[in-house]
Amino acid sequence: MASENIYRLIAIDEQSITPKYLQVINSMRRAIEERKIEMGYILPSINELSYELDVSRDTAERAYRYLKQIGIIGSVPGKGYFITSTEIKPALKIFLLFNKLSTHKKIIYDAFAERLGQDAAIDFYIYNNDFSLFKKLVSNIKTNYTHHVIIPHFLDGGDNAKEIIQTMTGGKLVLLDKQIAGLNGTYSAIYEDFENDIYNALEQANELLSKYQTLKIIFPDYTYHPREILLGFFRFCHQYAFNYKVIADIVAENIQQGDVFISLMENDLVMLIEKILTTELRVGEDVGVISYNETPIKKIILNGITTISTDFEKMGGMAADVVLNNEHVHQKVPFTLTIRNSL
Repeated sequence: MASENIYRLIAIDEQSITPKYLQVINSMRRAIEERKIEMGYILPSINELSYELDVSRDTAERAYRYLKQIGIIGSVPGKGYFITSTEIKPALKIFLLFNKLSTHKKIIYDAFAERLGQDAAIDFYIYNNDFSLFKKLVSNIKTNYTHHVIIPHFLDGGDNAKEIIQTMTGGKLVLLDKQIAGLNGTYSAIYEDFENDIYNALEQANELLSKYQTLKIIFPDYTYHPREILLGFFRFCHQYAFNYKVIADIVAENIQQGDVFISLMENDLVMLIEKILTTELRVGEDVGVISYNETPIKKIILNGITTISTDFEKMGGMAADVVLNNEHVHQKVPFTLTIRNSL
């Protein structure tokens, strides 16, 4: 069989946030696995590949360098690059779909990709909590993936997510971070138990919380955060007889002595700190601050901000293990309370 034109086999998807050099690598590996490229096939030069694919020269060079490193292509000075091996171990082909790109999501991705190693081809997409974009990306899947790994958080329309997810066929499904109620079929889930996690974290902090009068959680009306967080918050406040309040907009909220604020969003945390600093109230004595999701900077801000957070690195590693071990499991990710001076 004659090899096909290489440019018909390399797909650069502008909607994907997978680096373009990896898209080139994944496309070429896929073409070899499907026997569309034969041994000895002469590849275009780096400059030609860069021009025809409309990618930077650095992208083309990086792709060739990696393919040469793993023994798929070789080169001869003055003659260029060519295919040296078509014996490729079948790669894991993963459709990875995140709701947003943040510090915490990057931790998940890095742990996931590192644990899988070089034998996995990952096509990575972001839908920005937009259900319409989520639906479009899922509906446009053309590659036969071995696994679909999805974080399902939406601002609107998420009630229909299970129907869209169930249209995906051929690859094993792994849900990350959040379960989907009513989802049929066999799938794996590496998830946070949002209601019980916040309840248990606040219960661990109860002795410190007892010096305050009112617990206030900043939970915007328009958010992708699961409502289960509020259920756990309410349950704790009722159980331990705390006054409580749900704040939709921290900008309009007065800061009063005896308040403890729980902030889910980083932007809200910044606004909260700015408002506290305009008062004479002392953080950790007059008012308390708890922030969702651990980051290194929270060890320093306000001489240390108390956090409640899942282990994002562990989440990524657990998801990779499910893929590598071809498992069907439902596992809760550990959740941690870190006490600092803000409480």
